[in-house]
Amino acid sequence: MAFEYVDVEEAIQRDGLRMVVVGNVPSPWGEAAKGIFHVKGVDWVAVRTDHRNKALHSWAGSQSGPVVIYGDEAPRSGWAEILLLAERLSDTPALLPSDPAERALVFGLSHELCGEAGLAWSRRLQVIHAGLAGTGGFPKRVAQYLGMKYGYRPETGSLTGHRVAEILKMLVSRLKAQRESGSAYYVGKTLSAVDIYSATVAATFSPLPEPDCKMDPTTRAVFETNCELTSAALDPIFFAHRDMMYREHLELPLSL
Repeated sequence: MAFEYVDVEEAIQRDGLRMVVVGNVPSPWGEAAKGIFHVKGVDWVAVRTDHRNKALHSWAGSQSGPVVIYGDEAPRSGWAEILLLAERLSDTPALLPSDPAERALVFGLSHELCGEAGLAWSRRLQVIHAGLAGTGGFPKRVAQYLGMKYGYRPETGSLTGHRVAEILKMLVSRLKAQRESGSAYYVGKTLSAVDIYSATVAATFSPLPEPDCKMDPTTRAVFETNCELTSAALDPIFFAHRDMMYREHLELPLSL
């Protein structure tokens, strides 16, 4: 479902659903939130982050994205609280199973993808470490800034690659088991939130092609930085699932 970008003043004055997003980068958290509202058919408008805009910072309560603001409710920035809001606004399709065990599994897998110390979080630290070590990743000045912002520690930086590979192997194993049972999805036989999170996190290892995801070449190179350990864990089924999700459920091209 298409959305429009508006300026800060209009977003603040509007009612309904608004989201502050990181512009020109396929942030896995932001693209997942976009995808969730798209599959549910919920109308919303976007405003890009701007660190210089004090009004935006005051309204959203953060200089990062995504931040979702619904009506006069408090801003939401966590992946789980954004998902729960979306489930409240539209119950079709349900992205959280009604069965308690499957619901817990969806939340657990989603945390391993989007939560602190999860795949996207660890991947960000991995490319910060690569930038500071001069082996790819973010340019050094950007890596230094992001490292301070997201808790990078030099003494554990090299371990992020092991954490990334560990989670990737678990996800790949899950997808292969599901395929053997006749399902293309992570949990059960139907779409759930974890499928959207996995599809958007995949961009941090290999962004979608340029026609579908227009990116600055330098930023694309950052996202494509992969060590041998990571490359070995990136089984083709991980990207096959991503491609299926964009073909059947999510919107292309990305609107960054």
